[in-house]
Amino acid sequence: MLYWALVFLVIALIAGLFGFGGIASASAGIAQILFFIFLVLLVVSLIMYFVRGRGTRV
Repeated sequence: MLYWALVFLVIALIAGLFGFGGIASASAGIAQILFFIFLVLLVVSLIMYFVRGRGTRV
């Protein structure tokens, strides 16, 4: 998901460079949403990791 956020960020930067304001703002918005979803999933994964006790112990 972080990969797609970076892809949309690059698209936004290139579109902004060439003067396509609408496409640039839409791509930047999508990149921002995907980045925040990635952060939420990362935090949830870390919480679940620490709640479970850092894996199984043999």
